[in-house]
Amino acid sequence: MPIQVYGIPSCGTCKKAIAWLEDQGIAYEFINTKDYPPSRTTIAEWVNVLGERAMRNTSGQSYRALNSAKETWTHIQWIEVYAKDAMLLKRPLFVKDGKAIAVGFRNSENLKQKLI
Repeated sequence: MPIQVYGIPSCGTCKKAIAWLEDQGIAYEFINTKDYPPSRTTIAEWVNVLGERAMRNTSGQSYRALNSAKETWTHIQWIEVYAKDAMLLKRPLFVKDGKAIAVGFRNSENLKQKLI
């Protein structure tokens, strides 16, 4: 089963991650979260593994549009918000064998260890 990469095609970080996966010869399936938003259950599983803070796309318009109450939201509230607007999810998000293993793309060596 290939690695699943969740993101959006226009995301620069997703493009870098995809190019890196291809350079490494790692099979992947890209899932556009705009067209196919993950379910609340799936997001809850990801948050339980990675944490709601790590999954926040704090640079996007959707995040900036949230009110200041976001600073005090619970784990459950973040899951609900992510489920309503997938643009709040940090990209890319990597899933291996049905389990979230990483979010974002900064340390390719660390990611490579998780993918192999």
